[in-house]
Amino acid sequence: MAEYDYDVLVIGAGPGGYVAAIRAAQLGLKTACAESRATLGGTCLNVGCIPSKAMLHASEFFDAAANGTMADMGIEVQPTLNLDKMHAQRRDAVEGLTKGVAFLFKKNKVDWKQGHATFQDAHTVKVGDEMVTAKNVIIATGSSVTPLPGVEVDNDKKIVVDSTGALELPAVPKKMVVIGGGVIGLELGSVWNRLGAEVIVVEYLDKLLPGMDDDVRKEAAKIFKKQGLELRLSTKVTGCTVKGKTATLTLEPAAGGEATTLDADCVLVSIGRRPNTEGLGLENIGLEVNKRGQIETDHDFRTAVDGVWAIGDVVPGPMLAHKAEDEGIACAENIAGQTGIVNHDVIPGVVYTLPEFAGVGLTEEEAIAKMGDKAKIKVGKFPMMANSRAKTNHEPEGFVKIIAEAESDRVLGVWAIASVAGTMIAEAAVAMEFGATSEDIAYTCHAHPTHAEAIKEAAMAVQGKPIHI
Repeated sequence: MAEYDYDVLVIGAGPGGYVAAIRAAQLGLKTACAESRATLGGTCLNVGCIPSKAMLHASEFFDAAANGTMADMGIEVQPTLNLDKMHAQRRDAVEGLTKGVAFLFKKNKVDWKQGHATFQDAHTVKVGDEMVTAKNVIIATGSSVTPLPGVEVDNDKKIVVDSTGALELPAVPKKMVVIGGGVIGLELGSVWNRLGAEVIVVEYLDKLLPGMDDDVRKEAAKIFKKQGLELRLSTKVTGCTVKGKTATLTLEPAAGGEATTLDADCVLVSIGRRPNTEGLGLENIGLEVNKRGQIETDHDFRTAVDGVWAIGDVVPGPMLAHKAEDEGIACAENIAGQTGIVNHDVIPGVVYTLPEFAGVGLTEEEAIAKMGDKAKIKVGKFPMMANSRAKTNHEPEGFVKIIAEAESDRVLGVWAIASVAGTMIAEAAVAMEFGATSEDIAYTCHAHPTHAEAIKEAAMAVQGKPIHI
């Protein structure tokens, strides 16, 4: 029987990787985690989910003070933006959380191997200058920004940036162009819009937020326009030149047509992310990726190579931190001989703008396609303007939409636009995980006054009996 340094070696210490390592250690497996960054937490904690939320939250306070929401409630102030201090509180949040992961590694006796990891064979990985052997290796290397041909990102110059560079701008741009109308582009674009930048969003598709319910996508355009963002939909970027402090983009209609130019002092490239599989030495173990660069796995997260597993952004499915975390736990439990399961039909997605956009399950369009007939589904909607808590908080925008199977009443999807939609959607996910009907939600008592009452009312609306509208 072969002897190894570890029972489990996790490559990557992002949300999927570090969670997998901790869970494996909790299950009594000798565990190590290889990470090339100087800090743990991956993209999410260092330059993604966490720092962007710190900037979103801070910019919302500034906007409320500067543009009237606070004044409407009798709080009159004239705010001054201290961008350096805003960046400092963001960095402080990141530092605290990454150190927290290091503490959890120490507490659970997970060995952190700092350095880039490369497979030598299926059970041997070179981490920096060290050779590490493991009975099981979990690939959890996450994803990185998808480049856009003809547009070169240079974060150091602060003119054409990706999501990492957009967090570190030393001054508020006068004009920012966001290439991509998805989650990351809209979140970071809304930050700088609230802080005073003119923001233009260029999106190839005819609607924002691909993958979300069509009603949400339509409402999103109205909301962002009202907030001052200019939307150029059905438009593609074909090139970019930088001269001095100005970037000049070349634009064309997505369907083809005459080219135009657009100048800006900052361009954010945000057209998606791609799996981090290059440089891992997958060829050394005979592991191939699919056409999208992803590693295919079975239901238990095993790859085609015995002893090698994969989770998170490198495998098919939405590139979401919480999906990676759940997969990390399940994968570790499967390695330990337990039954680790992730229900990929119930993975919530959230856009953390103001208001927030959230959804779980099928869109109305997907539900119709799955059921084969629109008559086989029922839809209930309830507007946030009729919700007492949203009304008193001066947060009237948005709605909750519930899609249910007509015959069984089983909930197929829930979509929400509200100031706290990201928190509200958890209720829907729990309900769907337990196979709830819309009636189950409708007859569950909800505290008053709360935003969550809109979910109850939308559930009642599925059967045509909402109370407050």
